[in-house]
Amino acid sequence: MGASYIPFIVFTTLWAIVGIVLPFVVPKGPNRGIIQVVLMLTAATCWLFWLCCYMAQMNPLIGPKLDRHTIMILAKEWGNSPITLAK
Repeated sequence: MGASYIPFIVFTTLWAIVGIVLPFVVPKGPNRGIIQVVLMLTAATCWLFWLCCYMAQMNPLIGPKLDRHTIMILAKEWGNSPITLAK
């Protein structure tokens, strides 16, 4: 699975709207500053969380668990020496 620029652009645009545009639309009131900060922090943290999850799928740390028999068959089919894998 490779990286695609389309999801990156879409989600970056979405969270940019939440974090940059929406704070200007907040109505005036005693809590306006707090609401603006909450919107900006929410956008930044949600975008960062999404980015980490998206990037983790590009090169997963955990692969499939195969039993010894399957590994030996794969080694034979791919032209590797099964003797080095038999340890």
